[in-house]
Amino acid sequence: MVDVDVLIVGGGAAGLTASILLRQLGVATLLVSALETTSVLPKAHELNQRAMEVLHDCGIGEEVVARSTPPAQMSHTAFYLGFAGHPSAGKQLAKMECWGGGGTDPEWTMASPYLHANLPQLHLEPIMKRRAEELAPDAVRFGHRLVHLDQDDDGVTATIEVVATGERYDVRSTYLIAADGGRTCNDLLGVQMEGLRDLAQEVSVHFSADLSALCSDDSVLIRWIFLPHDPSALCVLVPMGPTRWGTTSEEWVYHANYTYGDPRAFDDAAVLADMAHRLGIEGVELEVHLISRWTLGGVLADRFSQGRVFLVGDAAHRHPPTGGLGLNSALHDVQNLAWKLAYVLDGTAEPSLLETYGQERRPVDARNVDRALENSLQWVSTAVELGLGETDEDVEETWARLARACSTDPRHGAERAHVVEVLAQHSMEFHEHSVEYSYEHQSQAVVPDGTTSAADPDFHRFTPEARPGHPLPHAVLEDHAQHRCSTLDLIDGASLVVLAGEDGGAWVEAAEALAADGLPIAGYRIGHLSGDYLDPRVRWQYLRGHGPTGAIVVRPDRCVAWRSHEAVDDHHATLSSVVAQILGR
Repeated sequence: MVDVDVLIVGGGAAGLTASILLRQLGVATLLVSALETTSVLPKAHELNQRAMEVLHDCGIGEEVVARSTPPAQMSHTAFYLGFAGHPSAGKQLAKMECWGGGGTDPEWTMASPYLHANLPQLHLEPIMKRRAEELAPDAVRFGHRLVHLDQDDDGVTATIEVVATGERYDVRSTYLIAADGGRTCNDLLGVQMEGLRDLAQEVSVHFSADLSALCSDDSVLIRWIFLPHDPSALCVLVPMGPTRWGTTSEEWVYHANYTYGDPRAFDDAAVLADMAHRLGIEGVELEVHLISRWTLGGVLADRFSQGRVFLVGDAAHRHPPTGGLGLNSALHDVQNLAWKLAYVLDGTAEPSLLETYGQERRPVDARNVDRALENSLQWVSTAVELGLGETDEDVEETWARLARACSTDPRHGAERAHVVEVLAQHSMEFHEHSVEYSYEHQSQAVVPDGTTSAADPDFHRFTPEARPGHPLPHAVLEDHAQHRCSTLDLIDGASLVVLAGEDGGAWVEAAEALAADGLPIAGYRIGHLSGDYLDPRVRWQYLRGHGPTGAIVVRPDRCVAWRSHEAVDDHHATLSSVVAQILGR
């Protein structure tokens, strides 16, 4: 029998992040994965700013950035008329800035000290696995699968099987994290996935080839290729690095959709023939690494926990890839859950705190699934509006009509305007900033302050705010040695933190008194002219939403949990009460 605090089932990005964050918090973990290796699929490559914050917390952010696509080579996405094999193929219909334009959009640089990154999961997960093994030697076990679990009032007993030998052993844990994509745990728990399934059959081909002679524009990451000569209407081409990016990338992934149930989607030779035909690359030498198949849909678990088992990542929600919200949501799930488990395990918080995980994350993940579905279904409308797919128009006339839309000739201005306006409908897919940051957690672990959110209800623009339930905004600070940091850096992932105004010393003293009683809490004053940290750009004073004598409390997951707009009669009693509510005491 192996005894641990938390058993993690699944060795993908969610499970590995859970192992890292919990080990950093001093929690004894064991991770098991039925797979022999980390992912071999070139999927889930976009890493938004919130996800990068989590990866930096894990101690791997700098390595991920170093391996990622250079910002200048992922600043745009573009839409093309074919790829090759036709006189008009490769013409650019439109180009769109994406994910902060490689750091040129001030909204992105003001949102976080970290930029949006791009690293395929097959390159990301080995970095995560090395870090998890560094923190937990002999406690990261690939090729070990869960076959059964039982729960009682005190914990979970799981039966694990070594895949290669069939040997079995039991693991006793206080809690279990299901990060296995729903492959085993959901069935054992009776969890149901709700939503839209099997909207289309998707096929992805990961291959190596020199496409530099056929590609132009190194600033473009994702190429959306419209196909007048094929009923599928659209395919997608994305560089995969791993050492060169842009037009000279060594590896690529091609995504294509088929009607659900189409037998060609399950025939490798047919898929490769279709790819060559659609891209017009029949004569190009290529090395195929993997052909993978998946169905388009968006589903959400009917609950995010069952007893002492908590679902994260794909076990809790599955998204279409459009908008890049799946992997990012998984990392946010784990960040929300890890500190709560650590606090309950060491007695800092009551078990009721764990109920807030599903209360907070399920609505946010539901919204993310909906956004991804909206993004995906928009492409169907786009193909229709561009006159692609099954139409009565002659194929060559379709080529000619869309080629005119690529022209800068004023005579074709109306055709060009129509195409650009149709494609502009996808702008939100590459600007999910508000979806990423403007969520609001609601649970007992958040104390409302009676204010109304300033967030854009249609997600068109991100408005940072230090309002309870929202992520802590980023602002540049300086200490008295004039070393710069971010407000985010003051949150260490292990402690509650009081951020008070320049005249809010009584809040810091109250935090210090609670810390002396054994609570993990710290406090700092921040002001433009005085404080433990200075606000040189007056950015924090603008964002904090309280006066010089006020304060906020920030949880270890950087969620603002409480705000006082000004001083109170008894700071210690008020802060004690707030902390008690957050911790479920």
